[in-house]
This record gives sequence, structure tokens and C-alpha cells, in this order.
Amino acid sequence: MKKRSKVVSYNKWGYIFLIPFVVVYLVFQMIPLVTTVYNSFFENYRSGLKQIGPTFIGVQNYITIISNGDLPTYFKNTMIMWIMGFIPQIVLSLLLGAWFTDPSLRLKCQGFFKTVIYMPNLIMASAFSMLFFTLFADGGPINSMLLNMGLIAEPYKFMSHIWSVRSLVAFMNCVMWFGNTTILLMAGMMGIDPSLFEAAQVDGATATQIFYKITLPLLRPILIFVMITSLIGGLQMFDVPQILTNGSGDPMRSSMTLIMYLNKHLFSKNYGLAGALSVFMFIITGILSLIVFKFTAQKETK
Repeated sequence: MKKRSKVVSYNKWGYIFLIPFVVVYLVFQMIPLVTTVYNSFFENYRSGLKQIGPTFIGVQNYITIISNGDLPTYFKNTMIMWIMGFIPQIVLSLLLGAWFTDPSLRLKCQGFFKTVIYMPNLIMASAFSMLFFTLFADGGPINSMLLNMGLIAEPYKFMSHIWSVRSLVAFMNCVMWFGNTTILLMAGMMGIDPSLFEAAQVDGATATQIFYKITLPLLRPILIFVMITSLIGGLQMFDVPQILTNGSGDPMRSSMTLIMYLNKHLFSKNYGLAGALSVFMFIITGILSLIVFKFTAQKETK
């Protein structure tokens, strides 16, 4: 009986230490989530100085979002810019991770290079966006340099072309996050048993064969984690395109993301439509994450 009471008394401290997390989760996650779903069933917006609602209208907000056709367009914009940034990010991170963890190279000053690689992740996205907005402005340094080199006859309007704006957003996201991805992949590579690489080298395997046959398969759990977290972050893309396009998503709303669209509803205080759009984004994120997880899990079992 004494032993049992001791175990119970020890378990009690575990629950006590969980209280701060539970409180924070309830206040900042669970309650806002339930409130958002609740608001999505109401007509609740401001027209000038007059407050309309809240009036219960059922699923009318969801029907409005689906019928106006903006959701697929902004979802496509978000996914295009995420894919354009994620593919070079994962390729660059894999190459750097393999380079830094290869003991045969005996690289010097690894700590310095790892710090430099991770530093862009510490810079605020707003500062990054303002920097690129200034660099690629019509009278900015990039245009001045291209004019002086004779590559162009007149300033190129980067912010007036669809793919130049999308490419800038994707490039900034890649630069900001590839350091974090590199550190995660390096941690996974350093956790692989070195005897596997030694055995492969003894059997005559090349560096490319070792990478594709040993490193990548054993890195799959971390690659799944990186892909899902990057996908969630991509769907939440806001600050970079918001500042770069001054919130307009131009040209022709081609860089307007889902969160920018949501922000417009919140800015106009249309809480009903904003709540419905948030629920749609929650469902889209869940479905895409499940598809990525199922697809990669099936490949792992084969």
C-alpha cells in the first residue's frame, strides 16, 4: 500500500507540471477555435458606423465563400508560391546537410558556416520584405545595376509582372527557412549509424548510391515532418506577400494568399465570413497533411 501511495504522489507532480500547458492551450488555442467555428454561423459585420448582427444564418457564410470563386484562386496562388519556394529549399538543405555531415570531407569552421546558414531565419519577415521591396523597386539597386551593365534598356517593373512577384515571394521564403530545414536534416543524418555507410563503402557503393539507398530512406520520418510543417507554414503565408505587394496581392491578385484574403475580412470586421474561411482553411490543411502523411507512409511500407 505504501508503494502504491508513493507512485500516486509522484504522478501528482506530473499533472501539476502539465497545468500551465493545458491552461495556455485552452486560452490561446481551444477557446479561439470554438469561437471561430461559432462565429462562422452568424451574420456579423460592420457597415459604416452601423453594426449588422450577430444574426444566426446557418451555413450561408460557407455558401457565400464557395459561390464567389475566390477561394480556389487564392488557394492556387498560395500553393504555387509554396511549391516554388519549398522545392529549392529541400534540395539545398539536403545538399548542405550531406556536405556538413560527411566525415571524409573534414570541413573546417563548421560552426561558423552553420550559424551563417541559420541567421536568415532570425530576421523578421517584414524586414526581409522591405529589403527586397527596396532592392527590386523600379528605381532600386537591382534595376540600376542591370541598366549600368547594359542588360536592359529601361527599368524592369518587377512588381508589375505575375511571375516575378511570385518568384520573389518564393525566393524569400526559401532563404528564410532553408537554414532551419538544414539543421533538422543534419540532426537526422547524424543519427544514422555510421557502420551502415562503412559497410556500403566496403561493398563498393558510390557516394550517390549511399545517399539514395541509405541516407534518404532513413531520413524519411524527418522529411515527412519537414514537408508537413512547411506545408502548414505555406498555407499560413502572409507577411512576405502582404508587405511586398502592399496588401493588394497584385498584379491581378496573383500573389493574394488565403491568409491575406482572411485578413481582408477581418479588416472589414466581417467576422462571420472570416470564421467560415478559417474553418475552410483548417479543413484544407488537415486534408493536405493527411495526404502527405499517407502517401509517404505507403512508400515506406513498400
